[in-house]
Amino acid sequence: MAGEALVDVVVPVTGQSRRSPGGSPLNVAVGLARLGLETQLVTEIGDDDAGRMVLEHVRGSGVTVDDASVVPGATTSTATATLDEQGAATYSFELRWTLGPRTLPPDATALHVGSLGTALRPGRDTVLALVEQAVDAGILVTFDPNVRPTITPDAEQAWHEVLEVAEAADVVKLSDEDLEFLQPGTTIAAAASSLLRGRTRLLVVTSGGTGAFAVSPAGSVEVHSRPVDVVDTVGAGDSFMAALVAVAVQHGLDELHDDRLEAYLSAAHEAAAVTVSRPGADPPSLGELPPGWPRLS
Repeated sequence: MAGEALVDVVVPVTGQSRRSPGGSPLNVAVGLARLGLETQLVTEIGDDDAGRMVLEHVRGSGVTVDDASVVPGATTSTATATLDEQGAATYSFELRWTLGPRTLPPDATALHVGSLGTALRPGRDTVLALVEQAVDAGILVTFDPNVRPTITPDAEQAWHEVLEVAEAADVVKLSDEDLEFLQPGTTIAAAASSLLRGRTRLLVVTSGGTGAFAVSPAGSVEVHSRPVDVVDTVGAGDSFMAALVAVAVQHGLDELHDDRLEAYLSAAHEAAAVTVSRPGADPPSLGELPPGWPRLS
């Protein structure tokens, strides 16, 4: 796992703000660890109170963080999520992403990248170098651009950079909002023709609380999410991504026909449903998911 770790400041419509560890890659790392996968996070945080909060959180969920990820004297990044009446979040950021050179662990079986970690330089260059190492090692690469227009306002440039990473990824997941910003008015079919290239074997496009669409060289399917009482949507996409990565790591990407695609999406929806039912980016543990999860045909 390579990408940003920060402190989320959630501002509700009423009541007091709350602070908690966050960042899309951090949330995915925590989600994977809670699903039982051995997970290491390569990131950049300060040795301040916020950084210590991040470390306590990820290590408490079973994620390892290397010493190089803690930068003496640095300030840990923050993301402020302002909620509307429906619990949907809009974001603003104070960021540091100067990630130095890293080497992929020799026992790594997968690498997940995305969000600001693949968008902001100079740290982006280090993340791309890790992706190159993963490709050379023949291990699974997953990618969620998790686009933030306030950080990368040039849609054309952002799309070019997304394609650069996507060509090296086995799994690409993005939201319909990502797609509309990057390629306004495009269809999922058109996006698939651009993104199902190179190594990519699975493209997933999520549509908030509506559902998700998956496309592979062997099939395509749409799965609607089940109704759930939403507290807020913070971290929902990251929980979905963590579950998708977990299933891909454990069950592979071969024979992705419609029935297998449907099972993968259903498993990811079940994880996201738990997250939106409670405050903040709090992905489920394996024990909080339905018995026998993931149920694959």
